[in-house]
Amino acid sequence: MSIKNKDIFENAPIPKAVATLALPTMLSMLVTIFYNMADTFFVGQTGDPNQVAAVSLAMPVFILIMAVGNIFGVGGSSYISRSLGEGKLEEVKKTSAFCFYIGIAAGLVVMVFFLLAMNLVLKLIGADANTFDFAKEYLFYIALGSVFIVISTAFGNIVRAEGAAKVSMTGMMIGTIVNIVLDPIMILSLNMGVAGAAIATIIGNISSTVFYIIYIKKGNTILSINRHHLKITSRIVRNVVSIGIPASLNSVLMSFSNIILNNLLVSYGNNPVAAMGVAMKANMLVVFIQMGLGMGVQPLIGYCYGSKNIKRLKGVMKFSMLCNVIIGTVITICYFFSADSIVKIFIQDQQVVEYGANMLKVLMLSGPVIGIMFVFSFSFQAMGKAIQSLILSISRQGFVFLPVVIIANKLFGLDGIVFAQPVADIVSILIALVMFIQIISAAHKKYGDVE
Repeated sequence: MSIKNKDIFENAPIPKAVATLALPTMLSMLVTIFYNMADTFFVGQTGDPNQVAAVSLAMPVFILIMAVGNIFGVGGSSYISRSLGEGKLEEVKKTSAFCFYIGIAAGLVVMVFFLLAMNLVLKLIGADANTFDFAKEYLFYIALGSVFIVISTAFGNIVRAEGAAKVSMTGMMIGTIVNIVLDPIMILSLNMGVAGAAIATIIGNISSTVFYIIYIKKGNTILSINRHHLKITSRIVRNVVSIGIPASLNSVLMSFSNIILNNLLVSYGNNPVAAMGVAMKANMLVVFIQMGLGMGVQPLIGYCYGSKNIKRLKGVMKFSMLCNVIIGTVITICYFFSADSIVKIFIQDQQVVEYGANMLKVLMLSGPVIGIMFVFSFSFQAMGKAIQSLILSISRQGFVFLPVVIIANKLFGLDGIVFAQPVADIVSILIALVMFIQIISAAHKKYGDVE
């Protein structure tokens, strides 16, 4: 950990500290948005709604593989930032090595599972006669690249834990640029369709993984992937898994809820499936940018909590939430006035555009405030609050969203399905607020406003 990074964590004014750590992460997430949109955009240029629907149907599986990466990325990042705050540098090396090697093993297990259970998975995600073969092509190559998806996801977070936000951003940008460059070549020029989209995605993840390995091997970093630092101790496993599992569960539930969502939408035809896929990709702009700010300040919050500086921790959270509300409001207003044009960027089919524009407007209803929940969520992870992190993880995409979407479908049909997500967002924010008040009250009693 450099002296400059330590100064940012301990002494810099809160707006400067937040900007230094969050802006590169927000830019990384902006790049990730283009990364996720690229496949849908270029597949959409084929003019085939079934291929667009196939990519949308397959997305939950991709999210599941990333969820495995988040076990080590979010869990490892949380423990590393707290260990830095406590001055435990050797523990940082052991934790990063653990996340690297166990992450590789987990990626191999995921690869074998999805390759062997491919047909069953395709049935579960709602693929029909029109989309089955397309979805199978896409998932085959995604499954083959599981190890690289897991490691690139994990180390994008772990590198940021020591304050190297720009390095994390660079790694993500390399993967995205490679993917975007390869997409039109493979999908359109080589006429590979969805298979080309998947191959481009995997090559992008390989590029990011190689970059992070080179950085850790040669960079000015406290992190390690040296086999000599691989120590599977109960302390490391407990601290990584206790935070990583809830964070991963959020992605798992997101994947599961998308499967339920797609299965409900399929009953209205493949056009609503394609339209929701496009609307959700477009909605990523407000979600991922605000998520990026929450992710960016996570190491700072973990460091403050580890060093018992509760006053600075609260200041960071308040400033971050204010920034997210402003950002979310501006993007939401822009989206409401340009929903049709945004959907048309991805596909020109008129019925899909009509569905997609209306869906996008509804999804954006929680846009101004959803960032508050992300700050809470990443703060719980940073502070090592496993139970609170777990509760919040299973709220937005789990026990709030799933009952709402099923009941709303019964009562209001397609419109009810679309409104389920913003309702779940608002309820989850309220749950997070109650838990944070309890956490900060306990911290005050234990530490006071340590400066």
